[in-house]
Amino acid sequence: MFHLIEQQIAETVQSLLRREFNMDSAVVVEQPRQPQFGEIALPVAFQLARELKKSPREIAGELSVKLDGLLPMVGSLEVAGNGFLNLKLHRGDYAQALLAGDHTALSAPHLAGKVIVEHTNINPNKAAHIGHLRNAVLGDTFVRMLRAMGEHVEVQNYIDNTGVQVADVVVGFHHLERKSLAEVRSLTANPAQPFDYLCWDVYARMSAYYQSHPESVGWRAETLHAIESGDGEIAELGHLVADAIVRCHLTTMYRLGIQYDVLPRESEILHLKFWAKAFDLLKERKAIYLEDKGKNAGCWVMPASAFKDNGGKEATEPEAASGEETAEDSKVIVRSNGTVTYVGKDIAYQLWKFGLLGQDFFYKVTHRYPDGHPLYVSTAEPSEAAPVEEARFGGGVRVYNVIDSRQSYLQDVVVAGLRALHYEEAALNSVHFAYEMVALSPRCCADLGIALSEEDSRKAYVEVSGRKGLGVKADDLIDKLTEAAYGEVLSRNAERGEEACRKVARQVAVGALRYFLLKFTRNSVIAFDFQEALSFEGETGPYVQYATVRANRIFEKWEETGEALPDFAAMLKRETLEALFADEKLWQLLVQASKRVFAVGRAVSAGEPANLAKYAFQAAQSFNEFYHEYPILKEKDPERRSALLWLATYFRKELIGTLEVLGIESPQFM
Repeated sequence: MFHLIEQQIAETVQSLLRREFNMDSAVVVEQPRQPQFGEIALPVAFQLARELKKSPREIAGELSVKLDGLLPMVGSLEVAGNGFLNLKLHRGDYAQALLAGDHTALSAPHLAGKVIVEHTNINPNKAAHIGHLRNAVLGDTFVRMLRAMGEHVEVQNYIDNTGVQVADVVVGFHHLERKSLAEVRSLTANPAQPFDYLCWDVYARMSAYYQSHPESVGWRAETLHAIESGDGEIAELGHLVADAIVRCHLTTMYRLGIQYDVLPRESEILHLKFWAKAFDLLKERKAIYLEDKGKNAGCWVMPASAFKDNGGKEATEPEAASGEETAEDSKVIVRSNGTVTYVGKDIAYQLWKFGLLGQDFFYKVTHRYPDGHPLYVSTAEPSEAAPVEEARFGGGVRVYNVIDSRQSYLQDVVVAGLRALHYEEAALNSVHFAYEMVALSPRCCADLGIALSEEDSRKAYVEVSGRKGLGVKADDLIDKLTEAAYGEVLSRNAERGEEACRKVARQVAVGALRYFLLKFTRNSVIAFDFQEALSFEGETGPYVQYATVRANRIFEKWEETGEALPDFAAMLKRETLEALFADEKLWQLLVQASKRVFAVGRAVSAGEPANLAKYAFQAAQSFNEFYHEYPILKEKDPERRSALLWLATYFRKELIGTLEVLGIESPQFM
């Protein structure tokens, strides 16, 4: 409800400015630094001072008179400091409105159309690791945040099933392991050895083999060509490996509550000639040109003028590792041998996301989640495709690409490509949802049995490397967190039984992992620490979950009294609520609990899930104080006891709702 009041106040003040001063400026609404100053602050007088040639304080005084009685739920309006307008809500009216259920309303979606969020995007060549989890958890949480604000969101997980990484695993099976297609197929179904774990080892061995036998790199080129052409046993082996690994990744991500709507695949981008269409557009609109001199002679390039602010930054894409210069005055889109770079294919893919390419994939259902939600995958064959009316993807009005910050340069080039094609609106609505890497603390390495050199053990964090085989597989991490949580939960709740304790342990483990990956701002490097993440104290997922458990205890104990819950709406009058919330601590608790949607909205605007995680932690802290200081069942006054019980009911609901947006379940006990 708080967010609705804030919106209404901003609209009322804006209407006043338009009427009285013929000004149509956006009205800024802030939160006072100290609770005693009120719930809302308006710095509007400072905005008007230059235009009206008066002091902000004088303007604020005039506005306070004009606004008196016009602002919803506002009990008092005071001029403070050099010209702030501080608003205090009417406590009884506000509490009664919350009790009536007005707080459940959401604001209308900000975007008139579909929002696309692309995240996860793990190369289908080995098991997912902890670094991949940050991408997936950030993306999934942002999707949940957008949906909580009423936006229509499509979740995409791009599968590069024809890339170098898949080719290297195929090379490993074919040339090093000497395995046939049939033998590899049997490995994908072997329950004794997870296929993504097996490929993790094959990939690491193949990387080491390339270094000691540089002449073998030619195998990679041959395999890539076969996979891209789609012909022969090698191509079939590539698709077998990629599809099996994708199934493993979907299972891993579902353990964290992560689902997708569609899996667009690189193979269909190639076979349906998405790039050919984009290439024609780029040439037709002179967004690229054929270089005739220098080291890029024979290449189609995008001029530096298209992205000059970023022209000197280094890129991190696979061709950089092979010695190709990627941070030069112009960006190569098509190499002299006719092959397209990664960024060229990304431009084509981004055009499709906005519905600007003029063609589409075919789709088929590849998986159904336990709740029945279908997951579609792109296909090149219309004969096996789902009906068009059932499967409509792409065509978004805004696109968020969750990709690590090392890819910032390439994302800038993609946006430059849209601008060069004169798709300004699409360029403005292409958002690189960047984040920094995840490393491991030395203590975490010790906990997970990872041997470190003396030098690495002294570092603040240790970087993971899939190519070197150094890292923590996502499933291993989830398993270890779950087992540790199970020991803790069972020691406290043995009477509840093993099955119930294991369920709670899974919830606690997932909550611990998701919260740890979310609580840091996206531009922070994370040093994952096993013990810190799973702690029941401090800024952790289990701490926030435990606040909901304490709320549950209140109602468990109430049930033991044999009394039914009161009819709060019938029993609690405005006067009762006003008297209760004259207590400043209880009032601040109520205001904080009522800011859930407000907090989600602010986190969406900032593009920062960490802000919502911080809100959840602060709300949990406040509830824990309430739990200790206000023993509800010992309260003698029936009306006050009912009011406190309603506050506990309301706070529990809002705290659980916040955790749901963070993708964290609320256990019944811990």
